[in-house]
Amino acid sequence: MTDEIIDLTNCDREPIHIPSLIQPHGVLLVLQDPTLEILQVSSNIQKVVGRQPDELLGKPLSDLLDIKHIQLIQQCLAEDFESVNPLNLSIKHQNKLIHFDGIVHHLENIIILELEPKKAKDKTGFFDFYQQVRGTITRIQKAPTLLEMCQIVVREVRRITGFERVMVYRFDRQGAGSVIAEDTNQEMPYLDLHYPPSDIPKQARQLYTLNWLRLIPDASYQPVTLIPANNPLTNQPLDLSLSVLRSVSPIHLEYLQNMGVTASMSISLMHEQKLWGLIACHHSSPKYISYNIRTICEFIGQVMSVELANKEASEDIDYKNQLKSLQTQFVEGLSQAEYFLDGMVQMKSQLLNLVSATGAVICSGNECIRVGKTPSESEIHALLDWIKPQLHHNLFETRSLPKSYPAAESFKAIASGVLALEISKVHHNYILWFRPEVIQTVNWGGNPNKPVEVFSDGSLRMSPRKSFELWQETVQGSALPWKPCEIEAVTELRSLVVGVVLRQADKLASMNFELQRSNEELDSFAYVASHDLKEPLRGIHNYANFLMEDYADVLDSDGMAKLQTLVRLTQRMEDLINSLLHFSRLGRAELIRQLVNLNELVPQVIATLTISRPQSEVEFRIPQPLKSVQGDRAQINELFSNLISNAIKYNDKPQKWVEIGFIEGNGESKVASTSLTFYVRDNGIGIPQEHLDKIFQIFRRLHGRDDFGGGTGVGLTIARKIVERHGGRIWVESTPTVGSTFFFTLSAEANI
Repeated sequence: MTDEIIDLTNCDREPIHIPSLIQPHGVLLVLQDPTLEILQVSSNIQKVVGRQPDELLGKPLSDLLDIKHIQLIQQCLAEDFESVNPLNLSIKHQNKLIHFDGIVHHLENIIILELEPKKAKDKTGFFDFYQQVRGTITRIQKAPTLLEMCQIVVREVRRITGFERVMVYRFDRQGAGSVIAEDTNQEMPYLDLHYPPSDIPKQARQLYTLNWLRLIPDASYQPVTLIPANNPLTNQPLDLSLSVLRSVSPIHLEYLQNMGVTASMSISLMHEQKLWGLIACHHSSPKYISYNIRTICEFIGQVMSVELANKEASEDIDYKNQLKSLQTQFVEGLSQAEYFLDGMVQMKSQLLNLVSATGAVICSGNECIRVGKTPSESEIHALLDWIKPQLHHNLFETRSLPKSYPAAESFKAIASGVLALEISKVHHNYILWFRPEVIQTVNWGGNPNKPVEVFSDGSLRMSPRKSFELWQETVQGSALPWKPCEIEAVTELRSLVVGVVLRQADKLASMNFELQRSNEELDSFAYVASHDLKEPLRGIHNYANFLMEDYADVLDSDGMAKLQTLVRLTQRMEDLINSLLHFSRLGRAELIRQLVNLNELVPQVIATLTISRPQSEVEFRIPQPLKSVQGDRAQINELFSNLISNAIKYNDKPQKWVEIGFIEGNGESKVASTSLTFYVRDNGIGIPQEHLDKIFQIFRRLHGRDDFGGGTGVGLTIARKIVERHGGRIWVESTPTVGSTFFFTLSAEANI
């Protein structure tokens, strides 16, 4: 064996539209437009009309057809040939007039003329055509369900054509097919059998969208060559995509022979300009269907294609109405909620019922809220990262997630099916719905895995199956499929939710603006108030000192004690005012952003604190080199100073330590990936859980005024202010008597 990778996409690469061959039940001529000079002919023309190819090449078409037929073709040049085919043409050969159906189509600057000999009985006129289809069309339109319509169509097409087996073959989204209706006199039924995408590969499905009908009268035919093989105008193989005589892939002919099929005909079924399925006809012996009868069958296929939309729309009508009602309830509830996530959570039952899901996740930024049965939060984040590049029109859906995302094997029991909707890429708003695995038994028409044939020269080729008997497969890792109406409901939901979110965003922006204005006014008031209070306070402090100095011999001990208390209180008052003044200045000071090397800054902070606390023996740990950040150097210095100072101060252990470091990635995924998460950890006294949300409040101390060296209680408030001004956040995790860890985020980019 070679190292060549064998997969079923090899079938998709076969150039079936340019075989340079035709089937032998007609002849093909390539004509220059508009002169009608013959550029190419099929090599069987001598057998059909008694003229050698060399006699015709380079000659005008009038050498083959009489003038009235030439005039007929010329009259049609300005029209759509589709509306005039077939042309009634005749050629004299051996003193006999041979009648043909002439099928013509344009291809860039050439005309392709195909001639199929008429049988004596092929004289279907308009009235015959009308009689053939009138009842059929009425029955198709009156069929109450899609499956009943399909059954009517296969029965009528078999009656009109005489094929031994007629089926409706429906494609799924992956290109695999299944037989959903059948009319046959054969022993082995194909109804409800499934077939893999490789049985009708991608490029064959594409040709079915261009050419509504395909006939193979005899699968054992010998292909007929074109002379010359290439189009002389382009020196390239002739594109036969629209040709009715185009030769078929040898692989497909072998496939038919393995099925015991000698003649076949396929009629395309289109829905919303996509190939929905085929009406497939089989016969065990050669069978030619005239162009007129084929036209009747094609017309039936076109009528059925129109009716597909109506029948699919009428199916599950009650379910669709239920989805509409749920959608309305959901949006109304969301509109009344103050925030996007709150509204989503309040409407969780409607969220699941909207698509008959057993679990859902609402993601906003880096926050995810889970409803029902879902994968873990870490699995959801990884899955969402995988889904985002694969979104198409804000949507992703699969019923078999483990097949394309192997990591889903671990949670396939609850999430084999996924439907993902992007609400806002900018705000990272997504909704994911989940369906559990449903183990199924699928009936295949033979083993769907194509064998690989190895030839004597070592080359490899995918070969069609030899057996088409029932072959059962147990399918795991798949959920029930998402219905088109469910996908449509989700798509509509996005438009409605986006409107609600935009209104909430406008309201939030207005509130933030007012809050910012209020904060600025408070900062300004705090600055003015603290500045104006300092002068009289300083006077009180100084006069108290003057009294103690000048009247020490007059005052008794009680009077001196009261003056000393007054001095101490005014000093504390001044410390508080200075802290308030410093805090208010932080809000107004312009940030001077620069790249700050923390490997230099943090040791400097430690050195300064060590000098100011010579009695404190502390082990400082920096487990790995610190990252540089973008920010105001002075404020970042103060941030680390406050946090490290607190870690030293609030520690009663005989062996104290403080660790400064950062977490790779973004810690708990609470912040954007452009930020770094730093921490200051200690083995100090810790903080009770009920106080964790209070310690950042201004002037908030959890201990006595003079305990642990005293303080104003503004250090952590300033730390939070600095972090928030740099676009980050700060939080704490702590266990009493064990220690505390303060986490905070700073930007690693210059453009924040």
